[in-house]
Amino acid sequence: MKFYLKTKDHSVTQEEFTLNYNADLDMLVTDPQPKNLGVYYESDDYISHTDSKKTVVDKMYQTVKNYSLQKKIQILTKFTKGEKTLLDVGAGTGDFLITAKNNKWICDGVEPSTSAREKATQKGLELFSSLETLPEKKYNVITLWHVLEHLPNLDEQIKTLESKLTEDGTLIIAVPNFNSYDAKHYKEFWAAYDVPRHLWHFSKTAIKKIFAKHNMKLVQTKPMLFDAFYVSLLSERYKTGNQNMLTAFYRGLRSNISAMKTNEHSSIIYILKKS
Repeated sequence: MKFYLKTKDHSVTQEEFTLNYNADLDMLVTDPQPKNLGVYYESDDYISHTDSKKTVVDKMYQTVKNYSLQKKIQILTKFTKGEKTLLDVGAGTGDFLITAKNNKWICDGVEPSTSAREKATQKGLELFSSLETLPEKKYNVITLWHVLEHLPNLDEQIKTLESKLTEDGTLIIAVPNFNSYDAKHYKEFWAAYDVPRHLWHFSKTAIKKIFAKHNMKLVQTKPMLFDAFYVSLLSERYKTGNQNMLTAFYRGLRSNISAMKTNEHSSIIYILKKS
C-alpha cells in the first residue's frame, strides 16, 4: 500500500491519521486503526446515535432520514421473495427497524453502542449487542446502512454475514465513495473519511472484489443523492469553521451532476446476492 492522504478526526479528538491506498482493491485503509475505537464514538455530535433536532443540520438530517427510511423499505421489497425476515447490522437507535416492522417485516437488529441500544429500547425495540449474540437463524435480507466501513476484521465479519443469509438472500450495504466529486474536492476535509471510525474507504471495484471472495455477486447499485449535500455541509464546517450552506449545496449538487456521467456518487447502495 502507498500513501494517499493525511487527514484527522475532525469531530471528536482532532488526532491525525493516514489513508493508504490498496491498488489491488482500489480501496483506502485508515492507519493506524486504534484498538479501542469506543472512545472515538463518545460525542453528542455523532449523529447516527442521536435523535437530536437541536440545530439546523440536525433537523435537516432527521427530515432526510425519514424520507430515506421509506425508500429503503422499497428496496427491501423489490429484492425479496418469500418470508420478510430482516437483520439490520448497526441499527443505531432503531428507526429503520421500526419502519420495517410497521411494514410487516420480522426484524432483528445489532447495535454495539450501549447508549444507542438504550434509546432503541425506549422506542420499544430490543437490539442485540453483537453478531455473536444473535439467535441461530437465517434472514432473507441483511442490511448495513453506512456500517461496513466501521467493522474491524472485515473478512471475518463478511463471512459471518454471509452465513446468516438464506440461499436466495439479499445483502444490502451503503458506504461512502472516495472516488466521488465531493471527496476529491474536499480532500482531507471530506467528512465521509470520518477517521478513525471509518476503517475502510471503498470504491465500486473494492466492493465487487471483496464480496466475490465470499461467493457474493453485486447485482445492482443505487445512489444516495442526499448524502452529497449532507457530507458537503459537514466538510465545509471542517474546512472553514462555518456551515456555508449555499456553498455546500452547490458542491453537493455538482457532485450529483458529475455522477450522472461518472456514476461515482458520494455514497452508493450495493445490492448483493450469493453467487
